[in-house]
Amino acid sequence: MTERSIAAYDVLQRVKTYDADMELMHPNRAKMVQVALEVLPFPKTVSLRAIDLGIGTGYFTERFLDHFANSRVLGIDGAQAMVDLAKARLRSFASRVEFFIGDFRQLQQLVPGAGTIDVMFSAYALHHLRRPDKETVLKHVVELLVPGGWFVNADLIVADSPALQSRFQELRVSGIVERASGSDNRFADAGSTRRFLADLEKNERDQPLTLAEDLALLRSSGLKNVSAFWLEYRELVSGGQK
Repeated sequence: MTERSIAAYDVLQRVKTYDADMELMHPNRAKMVQVALEVLPFPKTVSLRAIDLGIGTGYFTERFLDHFANSRVLGIDGAQAMVDLAKARLRSFASRVEFFIGDFRQLQQLVPGAGTIDVMFSAYALHHLRRPDKETVLKHVVELLVPGGWFVNADLIVADSPALQSRFQELRVSGIVERASGSDNRFADAGSTRRFLADLEKNERDQPLTLAEDLALLRSSGLKNVSAFWLEYRELVSGGQK
């Protein structure tokens, strides 16, 4: 993650279409969040203290607060425009969610108080981090968690080989074109879709890791019971327990 990748999500036009674009580009988002919530071994009535790293438009936090009806979430994001949309989405949960505009590469400074958080979760955010930054953030995540607390992450990975990555991208592009069904000029055909995605990933500084690298970082951060809970091509739900 860089200041440029944060700024990419603080552009009104990008934010206005974010959720609609996610439905086209990441139709597994709902399934991934569902899996992440199911993995958490807590009664639905428990009062959990949670942090959403990169709250975006509030999608994951909304599902979390629905699932754990007595819990509270601190949502962190670097983009004011995203936080504004999250506040609108989460209006009915206003008493149970707090927002913090900040760069979660400085998580230790943003949320002082080691061992105070029950759950840390994130979706489609950490792949913007450079590997050293991701390693640092994950170590701070573990520091913040209570013993037995959980971290779950719904995010992107990169294939182990260029040939496999190329095939995943072909499947990605054809799926977007099919779902758009000619309703969006950006995704009118494979060529326009590839150009849009290439520009998007360049602007947002996407830096996904392989599956093995992702799980290794979770383990080296100090988490146990680390696993890939769900995987389809380039999308992964992973996590572990302190």
